[in-house]
Amino acid sequence: MATIFTKIAKGEIPSYKVAENEDYYAFLDIAPMAEGHTLVIPKNVEDDYIFNLDADVYAGLWAFASKVAKAQKAALPCARVGVAVLGMEVPHTHIHLVPLRTEADMDFRKEKLKLSPERFAEIAKAISAEYEKL
Repeated sequence: MATIFTKIAKGEIPSYKVAENEDYYAFLDIAPMAEGHTLVIPKNVEDDYIFNLDADVYAGLWAFASKVAKAQKAALPCARVGVAVLGMEVPHTHIHLVPLRTEADMDFRKEKLKLSPERFAEIAKAISAEYEKL
């Protein structure tokens, strides 16, 4: 059975896509800790533990995430982009990329932002435009 993230990458469930290539997909988290909080996933592997990934998939995922993070930093007002790999809530490897102004922005326990569909779309478009420049 396909995970929710596989369904998102296949376009079966709508998402605010930030970037994509044939192997990886990046989209905005719908319960973000900060504006631009993005999830990066491998499209063709549903393993829920990042360290189970084949070495090439693992390396490719981080290379893709690095490019997405550079686009986030260019598109959004932040000091840097924080990274987390938890993998407890969805059984599909994913990297959280969170634009940070302070370390407190990366607290998974804090209340998540509630953004309008228009704001999500605007943020995704801005990051995507920067990604295309890289």
